[in-house]
Amino acid sequence: MTDRWALAPTEDGGVELAPLGPDGLPAGPVTREPDLVEAVRRREPDVGRWVWRATAEIYPRLLAEGVRVERCYDIEDAETLLLGHEGRLGEPRSAAAALARLRRAPVPPDPPLRSAEPGAQPSLFEPRPVHVPLTDLIEVYADQQRRHGTTAHPDRMRLLTAAESAGMLVAAELNRAGMPWRADVHRQVLHEMLGERYAGGGEPRRLAELADEVSQAFGRRVRPDLPADVVKAFGQAGIRIRSTRRWEIEALDHPAVKPLLEYKRLYRIWVAHGWSWLQDWVRDGRFRPEFLAHGTVTGRWVTNGGGALQIPKVIRRACVADPGWRLVVADADQMEPRVLAAISRDPGLMEVAGRGTDLYQAVSDRAFSGDRDQAKLAVLGAVYGQTSGDGLKNLAALRRRFPRAVQYVDDAARAGEEGRLVRTWLGRTCPPAAGASDAAGEEAGIPQAEIAPDGGDQEQTTEWVPGYASTNSRARGRFARNFVVQGSAADWTLLLLAALRRTLAGMAAELVFFQHDEVIVHCPAEEADAVVAAIREASQLSGRLTFGETPVRFPFTTAVVECYADAK
Repeated sequence: MTDRWALAPTEDGGVELAPLGPDGLPAGPVTREPDLVEAVRRREPDVGRWVWRATAEIYPRLLAEGVRVERCYDIEDAETLLLGHEGRLGEPRSAAAALARLRRAPVPPDPPLRSAEPGAQPSLFEPRPVHVPLTDLIEVYADQQRRHGTTAHPDRMRLLTAAESAGMLVAAELNRAGMPWRADVHRQVLHEMLGERYAGGGEPRRLAELADEVSQAFGRRVRPDLPADVVKAFGQAGIRIRSTRRWEIEALDHPAVKPLLEYKRLYRIWVAHGWSWLQDWVRDGRFRPEFLAHGTVTGRWVTNGGGALQIPKVIRRACVADPGWRLVVADADQMEPRVLAAISRDPGLMEVAGRGTDLYQAVSDRAFSGDRDQAKLAVLGAVYGQTSGDGLKNLAALRRRFPRAVQYVDDAARAGEEGRLVRTWLGRTCPPAAGASDAAGEEAGIPQAEIAPDGGDQEQTTEWVPGYASTNSRARGRFARNFVVQGSAADWTLLLLAALRRTLAGMAAELVFFQHDEVIVHCPAEEADAVVAAIREASQLSGRLTFGETPVRFPFTTAVVECYADAK
């Protein structure tokens, strides 16, 4: 087996290839072939890993022709990780930009991100990446291998890069497979909830009725879909509100409240997952969003259109397995607190997270006299920075029992507030405060320490945008506190996906969905038990690969169902 081959499509539709040695440099001559797909198909069984510019450029073409790749190294994704580790996140990440930096030449900007267009093919007029010949691409790859060796923990960083590249393969395969979706069931659900559609694309019958009820309650015409109009209407009724958020409205004593809340609920479904959504995103019996691996600073995935990560349970009724097939829906149990145990190396929390019982109940038995709710609030407060009021008292109790775990996130928060780099266990990096690169930090006397000592329920989503922290250091500290946990969880899930993908390769089963702590596999009914076992084994393996040998367990709750809505 040849361990690695570098590959670069040519501008005339062909491909350049070369075997690589351990140093990342060519181990044989560069060859040129007229057909990329056939070149990969012929070599794939014997290639350990393909090295190419970007998976999104090449792999969909291969999948369309039935060619599956076992492993790859995505140069542009690796560049993003390395730039982040060097405190330079936000600089152009393309292979052309990396080559220019290497040669001390002017650095070209990255092409703009492509917006999602349902079912559309790439336009001839879309901005295209600068072409990088294979020899230049190999030069960039060899330099990246050198840079990996200069990171704080080279082996971890190499593992993270490999996991990210595997995630890119998984994302492409998810996009290709699509999620089973019954358009007829979806239409039936919409009709039951929203009533008939009116000609011209106006609000459906039920929304129109609720809008009338809201207006009648106020004694004048009110547009429930316009927050300013609703706030004004309540003000005229002698009730002052700052927003139309549910938590603020539902406590009010006014006859408009009930129809208004119902209108907001149904309006959200109509806009986000109504008939237009169905027409745009469901084709050939599959829901087809575009998964983007490494879509956020923490490493969590996003979708480019389709709202796949926020599907209401009622709409999930339309996600139905093919006849004779099943959906295996698997949720990681209390993932982030378990990750905190693994990265902090807190003996007490690792012992608790190693049990097969409920983690929050085990914590409550240790520190909160059996009060599970208080224990959950304390753990989440430590992770998310909710440390005022009762949260401060809960945190103090948590610190007495699990001092290393609390200190770990406290240190990350302090580093974030001071503008230092903060890293996940494998080396993914939270950017410094705006303008504070390594060099700028050194000039200002700010140490660039990492928070990743050796040995030392999806509740919410937190993302941070570079620049915001420069005016709000406390907010950045809260984000950094969460980043080391949530980002390390994202690292773990990448290895989980890679392990699961490898196991499923010999089966008819296919991965069809992933979000944060949940995976869905579509499989023949007779393979369901094997898929459940594969998920369990992948979880155990990814835990060892990511965090080393610890007592921490990462269990999954799995459900084998015909309809996604029946899983929860």
